[in-house]
Amino acid sequence: MKTSFHLSPAHHRLLAGLLLGGSTLIAQNALAAEIAIACGAGDTSDYCPIAAQQWAEQTGNTVKVVSTPNSPTEKLSLYQQLLGSESSDVDVLMVDIVWPGMLDDHLVDLSEYLPDDIADDFFPALIDNNTIDDRLVAMPWYTDAGVLYYRKDLLAKYGHEVPETWQELTDTATDIQAAEREAGNDDFWGFSFQGRAYEGLTCNALEWVASHGGGTLVDAKGEVTIDNPRAAAALDLAASWIGTISPEGALNHTEEETRGIFQSGNALFLRNWPYVWSLSNGDGSEVAGKVGMAPLPHGPEGESKATLGGWNFAVSRYSEHPALAAELVAFITSQEQQKAHAVQMGRNPTIESLYQDEQVLASNPSMSDIYETLTNGVARPATVTGDAYARVSNAFFNHTHRVLSGELDGATAVRQLGRELERLGRRGW
Repeated sequence: MKTSFHLSPAHHRLLAGLLLGGSTLIAQNALAAEIAIACGAGDTSDYCPIAAQQWAEQTGNTVKVVSTPNSPTEKLSLYQQLLGSESSDVDVLMVDIVWPGMLDDHLVDLSEYLPDDIADDFFPALIDNNTIDDRLVAMPWYTDAGVLYYRKDLLAKYGHEVPETWQELTDTATDIQAAEREAGNDDFWGFSFQGRAYEGLTCNALEWVASHGGGTLVDAKGEVTIDNPRAAAALDLAASWIGTISPEGALNHTEEETRGIFQSGNALFLRNWPYVWSLSNGDGSEVAGKVGMAPLPHGPEGESKATLGGWNFAVSRYSEHPALAAELVAFITSQEQQKAHAVQMGRNPTIESLYQDEQVLASNPSMSDIYETLTNGVARPATVTGDAYARVSNAFFNHTHRVLSGELDGATAVRQLGRELERLGRRGW
């Protein structure tokens, strides 16, 4: 699984521009070692290899980047194979926010290797998410929450306000889509979202359901709560978008397809993650300077809810160098590195004080706007369902996809889903 570590020319340029501040957590090691780290996609937006190389240069160790699939679902499958076989091929793993409860048996307790106050400056909810049975199994790196992007120019042109409810979004999208198509843009859509049957749809659907006052699938006590009229109404409303204000292709869209539609000027509204802000306002974007960002809408009996996302770093129990691997995790998730990640890549830090940092805010003014969304985000029921979360999410996004496709109505879907989740959790999560 290992590949030799190489920085691309783009990474070299970024690396040259970064401050190479030392870390009090890192000491020079008398015996240099090689640490294998599973990062992200490996493209120019992946800061992990840059930070890892900085650590290597400062400590005299070496790093290897392990190639992993881009798809989170496929990445998780690979991790489960590696860890299940107790492989030492990977020391440090970049893990999704919903994976600690599934992988915790294979991860070291970082509190055994790092200072007692290591977690003090992070968002408490994220530390709680990564703490399983009083074991800190991962450190938060960057965080996300779903947000609504909109075309400021088009709302002003047609005299509409930013929608506060999903029904207002539906009505506004319908009106402006019709007007734009009449003006000659046949490819224009009112709303773009992630409708493929995958984890991204779980994130979208949880926002619809929770913002309608329909709960969060499984509550903090492990009780299944999805079978209720508000949840059904939320799914039915979303199904009404397909083929009207959202393309049929939305049934197979992930984050990047939806960003492409919006950034090319062919959508009024977009639900996506904060990373889109800097890209949609960057060079080559058709909508640069025309984009606004707002909290997601809510239902008639709820309030705005944004699903929390983000990535963390963990150390494999099967690492031959767990202490050194933990030091690398502490380095990458340190305030200095998170600040550089925010400034260079626009990623949202997991250290609260960075949301008041002048350089971070200057690089991306949306950081201050997203702070409240992050503090009030809704977590997927991954911690409470533990090893079963992947099956819980799979059941949720598949039933939701069937509603979007017109195979089921909302009431039937939540009834069937409720029964399936009850069976999954019958013996306790």
